[in-house]
Amino acid sequence: MVCWFQWFSVGNQKHSEFVKGSHRLEILQHLPVGTTATLYFKDLGPQIGWTMVFLTEYAGPLFIYFLFYFRMPFVYGLDDKLTSNPHPVVNLACICHSFHYIKRLIETIFVHRFSHGTMPLRRSIKNCFYYWGFAAWLAYYINHPLYTPPLESLFSQVYLAHLFNRQIWIVFIANYMVHRSVRSKIRKIPYPTKNPFTWLFFFVTCPNYTYEVGAWISFTIMTQCVPVGLFTFLCFIQMTVWAKDKHYTYVREFKDYPSLRMPIIPFLL
Repeated sequence: MVCWFQWFSVGNQKHSEFVKGSHRLEILQHLPVGTTATLYFKDLGPQIGWTMVFLTEYAGPLFIYFLFYFRMPFVYGLDDKLTSNPHPVVNLACICHSFHYIKRLIETIFVHRFSHGTMPLRRSIKNCFYYWGFAAWLAYYINHPLYTPPLESLFSQVYLAHLFNRQIWIVFIANYMVHRSVRSKIRKIPYPTKNPFTWLFFFVTCPNYTYEVGAWISFTIMTQCVPVGLFTFLCFIQMTVWAKDKHYTYVREFKDYPSLRMPIIPFLL
């Protein structure tokens, strides 16, 4: 059964309902109106549920990256098909990138709780184009046969890669722990727990975004690739917008909300 949102007006009041097949008549019967009423419906077009939205957004980059990592014949040409890059950072980058999106898929299925809301199919396609396009762009350069990290010293290159690879894994785990700690059907102020990864709640409203930005900054330094840096910058801008919206929502709803907290960067932003 196809599901979608419909907005309708009754008198001076506006209502929104999640409409599903045969429930439409039942909804109309329970409206607070008399025997006569004028209803104005707006068709929002094809919609897609939030779970499917995130699954499609995150599954795409995971598989697209592998096309470049394993160097399919149609990517770099027949001469370089199914070859591998000798630089250790390339393998580490593939592991980190893959784990990041696998973690997101697992969180979408088992951790996050979504409402019955939907997203317009057209907007979902735009989001997929953004995630999938950037995944292909950065994967193309990182896995290119001519890719060479700017550092000339092999020791420095390997050391830097392993250093920031370890940093990425730490923030991955921290991000997951934060998502687990705020998993609740009841809207309430999130507080730090005994888990040290949640202690960032002392300073920011959205530590999951803070950890996310930290992971991509580490990935940028590890790969030293311009497309990765651009993606990190755009992610930071978008997550800052989301964090501010969530922060000010908490401030409006809870009068005792901790005044020390900032949206995403402690003491700054």
